[in-house]
Amino acid sequence: MEILEIPPADLDVEGQLDALAQRYRGAGGAGLQLLNLIGGQAESLLDRLPENIRTQLDAQTERALRLALRTARDSRGVVRDQPGWLNTAVTTAMGAAGGMGGLPSALAELPVTTTILLRVIQGIAVEHGFDPHEEGVEFDCLQVFAAAGPLEADDGSDLAFISTRMIVTGQALQALIARVAPRLGVVLGQKLAAQSVPVLGAVAGAATNYAYTNYYQEMAHVHFGLRRLAITADRDHAELVEELRLRVEPPKVNRA
Repeated sequence: MEILEIPPADLDVEGQLDALAQRYRGAGGAGLQLLNLIGGQAESLLDRLPENIRTQLDAQTERALRLALRTARDSRGVVRDQPGWLNTAVTTAMGAAGGMGGLPSALAELPVTTTILLRVIQGIAVEHGFDPHEEGVEFDCLQVFAAAGPLEADDGSDLAFISTRMIVTGQALQALIARVAPRLGVVLGQKLAAQSVPVLGAVAGAATNYAYTNYYQEMAHVHFGLRRLAITADRDHAELVEELRLRVEPPKVNRA
C-alpha cells in the first residue's frame, strides 16, 4: 500500500496520533445520543424482528457486503466522491424513506445504504492518498466495517480492526467478508428493528443512518490516517496502533 506524496520534514507524529484518538473517541457519541432519543435499548432491538429475518441476517449481510463492494468500486468512474455533509444528508434521507413503510421498505433500503457507506469509506481512503482500486485498500475499506457501527457497545476493543491484516488476495478478501458479516449483521438487524414501525420508523431510520454515516466516516479517517502516518513517518504500523490504543483506552486501575 503506497501514497504518492513526499512527507513533510516537520511531521508531527504525536500531534497526529492525538487527533486520531480524538476522532476515535468521538465517533459514536452523537449517534448513541440520537438512538437514545428515539427510545429503546440497542441490545433488545433484535427481538422485534420476525424470526425468519433474524435467522437470515448473517447470510443477507454477507451478500450485501459482496454486492456493495462490487457496486461501490464500479461506480467510481461514474459518480465522484461527495463531501461528508452531503453523504450524511443522503443516507439520512434514505433512512427516513426506508423506515416510512416499515420493515419491507427498510429491507429494500438496507443494501443501498450499505453500498453508499462503503463508497464513502473509499472516498476517505482517497483523501488520505490511497487508491481504492488497489486490492489492499479494498481490503482495508471492508475492515472499517469490522468496527460494526454506533449500535455496537464499544469498550476500545474495536481498535483491533486497525491492525488485523492477512495476505491480500481475492480469497483473503472473501474470507474477510465472511468474518465481518456476522458481527455487522447484528447491528444491521438492530437498525432494521428500529425502522420496523411505519412512520415512527422514518424517524428511527433517519437517526440510525445519520449515526452510521458519521460513525463510519470518522472510523475511516482513523483507519486510513493511521495507515498514512505509518508510511509518511516511516514507523512500524503495529507500534502506532499500540500508541493510539493507549490514547483511547482508559488506564486500568488495580484494586487491592
